[in-house]
Amino acid sequence: MATKLETFLTTKKIDRRRVVAASNELEKLRPEDRAVKLAQRQARKKDEKKAPGSAKPRSGKALSAATFDRAFIGTALSGPTKQRMLRAVNHILEQRKEPVVALFDLFDAPLKAAS
Repeated sequence: MATKLETFLTTKKIDRRRVVAASNELEKLRPEDRAVKLAQRQARKKDEKKAPGSAKPRSGKALSAATFDRAFIGTALSGPTKQRMLRAVNHILEQRKEPVVALFDLFDAPLKAAS
C-alpha cells in the first residue's frame, strides 16, 4: 500500500533524491540567519525578551535520506519534518511552474480524538 506522499511524487515524476537536495538548499543556514541567532543569544544573556527586529531564522536541519525513507513507508513524522518536506516539494513544483500543494495533499490528516 503506497502512502499519499509516494503516490504524489510518482504522479508528478519527482525523484526523492531531488527533494532531499532541495531541502538541503532551502534549510541551509545563511549569514543573515547566523546574525539573527547571535542577536537572540545576546538578548537572552541580557535577559531581554526578544532581539529587536529579529526574524525567525532557518532551522539548519535539512531532510535526510533516512527520514525520507521513513515517510515513504508510512512511519509517523513530526510536524517540523512534514513542513520541511512540504517546502522542498513546493520548491520543486515552483521551479516547474506547477501549482503548489498543501500539507494534507502529501500526508494523511491526523486522527482527532473522540470527545
